[in-house]
Amino acid sequence: MKNIILGDRVLWVALALLSIFSFLPVFSASSNLTYVVGQGTPWSHLLKHFIVLLFGFGLMYGLHKIPYQYFKGISILALPLIILLLIYTASQGNLIAGSNANRWIRIPIVGLSFQTSTLASIVLLAYVAHFMSKNNPKLYRLKTSILPLWLPVFLVILLILPANLSTSALLFFMVLILVFLGGYPIKYLLWMLCMGLFMALLFVLIAKAYPGWVPNRIDTWISRIENFNSAEETSGNYQIERAKTAIATGGLLGLGAGKSVMKNFLPQSSSDFIYAIIVEEFGLVGGTALILLYLLVLFRIVVIAHKSDTVYGKLLVLGMGLPIIIQAFVNIAVALQVFPVTGQTLPLISSGGTAAWMTCIAFGMILSVSSGQKVEFNSPVDSEDKNENPLTILSETI
Repeated sequence: MKNIILGDRVLWVALALLSIFSFLPVFSASSNLTYVVGQGTPWSHLLKHFIVLLFGFGLMYGLHKIPYQYFKGISILALPLIILLLIYTASQGNLIAGSNANRWIRIPIVGLSFQTSTLASIVLLAYVAHFMSKNNPKLYRLKTSILPLWLPVFLVILLILPANLSTSALLFFMVLILVFLGGYPIKYLLWMLCMGLFMALLFVLIAKAYPGWVPNRIDTWISRIENFNSAEETSGNYQIERAKTAIATGGLLGLGAGKSVMKNFLPQSSSDFIYAIIVEEFGLVGGTALILLYLLVLFRIVVIAHKSDTVYGKLLVLGMGLPIIIQAFVNIAVALQVFPVTGQTLPLISSGGTAAWMTCIAFGMILSVSSGQKVEFNSPVDSEDKNENPLTILSETI
């Protein structure tokens, strides 16, 4: 059994527990899609969720058997393809109520929709981790890093931005964290942060001045922020108010599995607001237990990063793992009205296809690092252990 399943056993168990637990709220909340929206049956939605997770764990298992050094070359080859895929996604011209809805592309053969920004995030972060592990001081200068590092970063983020602000913001934030941990000079990092904020502001101003220039969701963003700050119940914060009602109804122990009432009034009860349904059915105890389970996953991610003997391994683990944990807590914060509505799902819990598969791919890469599978390269790139950066200094201190 030890040779079949490799890597961090605690992480495997935590991911399995999250996935197994997800069947209860997904089955319960899918009644909204059945009896209110009129789509399928609760059993069909449960079967779909099972197939998605089964395929996702298959991807995770396959990737955790691959030596993680191979992900360097894969990220380099995949980055141009991802940029082309994002350009194609952005050029489809899909609109919903006049807003940009170019997040998905449809795969005709299998009839599935695929969200390209999630795959782009994984590829870009793997590429950044590889770049920052090269142990070449010349690459850490602003002039020499503009083309190989920051040009792909800003290109990917700008292609995601018009249709998905939260994903592009989270991706840019993670890139900044990785390059900081990789030893990139802080003074140049601040320049890039200012550049990112300036480009985002410029995009907003141009889009407001010329609404037909490019389809965007700026009005949606502004509406969500206004609804977040509003104390009155309006059509814009309808979901938030129903989510808060569900959480308040749950009490300490909840109403019981499948006994949620607000799932019939919460449009995104099986995806964006599934945490509210979990608290309503399992109470404060269930909601807290779920948070502790995510914290356990975070703890194992940090442990795996610390134990990795290469800078690339450390950066890859953090680049793949931290966005998932941040996404989970952003989703929970939205249900608690700590953040405005973002559209981020709850990893391995919410129903869906692409997001769950990308989460499994990311954890497969993390487990590849933790499994200790290596290949030897006679290349100066792999002298990264000598790279003096915050990760190396932190590991030596611990």
